[in-house]
Amino acid sequence: MITRAPGKIVVSGAYAVLEGAPALVAAVDRYVMADASRTSEFVTEEVRAAIDAGILHHAPAFDASALRAPMPDGTTRKLGLGSSAAITVASIGAVLAATIEDEAALQRAVFPLALAAHRKAQPRGSGIDVASSVFGGIVACRLAPEGALDVVPFTLPEGVVLEVFACPTAASTGALVEKVQGLRATDPATYRHLLDEITDGAQAALEAQDAAGFVQAITAQLDALAELGRAAGAPIVVDDVADLRPFARAEGASFGPSGAGGGDIALWIGRTPSSAAFRARAAARKLEPLDTRIGPPGLSVG
Repeated sequence: MITRAPGKIVVSGAYAVLEGAPALVAAVDRYVMADASRTSEFVTEEVRAAIDAGILHHAPAFDASALRAPMPDGTTRKLGLGSSAAITVASIGAVLAATIEDEAALQRAVFPLALAAHRKAQPRGSGIDVASSVFGGIVACRLAPEGALDVVPFTLPEGVVLEVFACPTAASTGALVEKVQGLRATDPATYRHLLDEITDGAQAALEAQDAAGFVQAITAQLDALAELGRAAGAPIVVDDVADLRPFARAEGASFGPSGAGGGDIALWIGRTPSSAAFRARAAARKLEPLDTRIGPPGLSVG
């Protein structure tokens, strides 16, 4: 069977989701394709974890090129759209689809298996990217104290405009999280203060009744994330993205990293599309709009 699973962007709740804050995650219409009739020569850590756990008996062949960007030297780099999670979801889905025909039932069956494989490979990960790839659309996710991940559909307030920009550099999520966790160990008071600010912004985004309130909540999170990065010595908000934030603010929008930051993807979140002047400033810093649709369906067959 051939299945496809979408990539994702983290709109709200980065880092704080690991402390129980709500996160908002949106699927994007760039897909990983997996074919259970063929075997992949390259096996990701998550798929290897699924094989070791007996979830998979082999690594299905996959195509993740839609979630990568071409480089001048002919190679590609990751875009930061959750390719590892999408590969895991599509791979497990391709195997289970042979016996589960209904796509909603397939999604429900794949989610706990993909989440388990993800957590075995990445013990510090929240799993929200897995939820996005499985269920698609936009979802609100929250980690329960016992480790369960609660996932419910979410609708952005009317009038919110979301644009995705590709940064020129790839980020190492693991390295960024490690530095932030280092701050938690060495300066717990600062860590707690900043995580509380991000959590407050994440909750405000979840409860926002209009586009202006949503943008304000995202902006508050980004301010705290920038401070968290400075305190931890982690480039959560890279310089080029930080330089563009005042220009976005002047247009009534927020501009900042998606998820852990450090490059990869930046998001424009506003009440109107970005202006030509803003896009020109972004292009001068080699940040380019990414042609993608927000909120497509999740795991599907064919």
